[in-house]
Amino acid sequence: MKLPRLRRAAMVIALATLSTWALAQPASIASVAWPTRTVRIIVGFPAGSSPDLTARTLADPLSRALGQTVIVENKVGAGGNIAADYVAKATDDHTIGLMINGNMTIAKLLNPKLNYDPLTDLTPISLIGVSPLVLTAPISAPGANAQEFLAAARKAGDKWSYGTPGVGTVGHIGMEWLKRKTGINPVHVPYPGYPQVANGMLGGQLQLAMLPPALALAQIRAGKLRAIGVTSSGRSTLVPELPSMSEAGVPGFSLEIWNAIAAPKSLPKPIALKLSALFSEIARTPEMRQKLFQQGWQVVGTSAEGLANRIKLDTALLGGVIAAQAIKAE
Repeated sequence: MKLPRLRRAAMVIALATLSTWALAQPASIASVAWPTRTVRIIVGFPAGSSPDLTARTLADPLSRALGQTVIVENKVGAGGNIAADYVAKATDDHTIGLMINGNMTIAKLLNPKLNYDPLTDLTPISLIGVSPLVLTAPISAPGANAQEFLAAARKAGDKWSYGTPGVGTVGHIGMEWLKRKTGINPVHVPYPGYPQVANGMLGGQLQLAMLPPALALAQIRAGKLRAIGVTSSGRSTLVPELPSMSEAGVPGFSLEIWNAIAAPKSLPKPIALKLSALFSEIARTPEMRQKLFQQGWQVVGTSAEGLANRIKLDTALLGGVIAAQAIKAE
């Protein structure tokens, strides 16, 4: 069966982009005799989860570009930290990881007993995609606008509750930061995951939460939940119809979740440079941009330095909230 014309065209563009990248590599990188066997992308979350989908989306074009098999392995547990620790300790030069920001920034701040230090045991490769969260409330929440809603939240004090997928998650730290900036004081209720948090609001057990856009929008557009604002500095291309937190009356509030590729610190620098350039180029192809956008990500595709800078900024920001609110992993 012949491929539809548009699909054939998309494949030609993607392959041409990868070929251009290969030709444009500095000789020192292009001549690296790597890989020599299967490359593994380790993911700390179950099959079908957002990190897993991203890793599998990237694996096929990476395999084509390298001319070598690339597989995704799931090592689930501890919010992705089991997988991050596994990557940090890998010594085969063919193991990398698709990680979320918590694994690469504040993991050690939350749990000093953690077996790896994200700042010293991992090599940044590329920041793949970013996404804001959506401050969401039940459809019956009081207030005609965001300012009135936050005023009602301040008045309610600890009679209100907010949900997150666990202690130390970005949703948890973000809500604690929002409490400091706005004077609201809802009680934290951890859940197993974001879907359960949404169900908690639908069932009336929670009054607010920060949810990923894809999950929030499905309920908002169905008229079951209400959006207060997105946690980016301005409006997000993922949810352009929703106001930013600045528009909602909370200036200076900017928080994103993200995913990135990292490698063991022991990975030779020429290989790390090769991977960084390749992942950056793959992520920014039109085909990958579209696929990752559909998964709820704004593609960034940075260099290793770009990811390292983002790690420093987020560690300082989230670490400050962790210290001020005395947040500890359970």
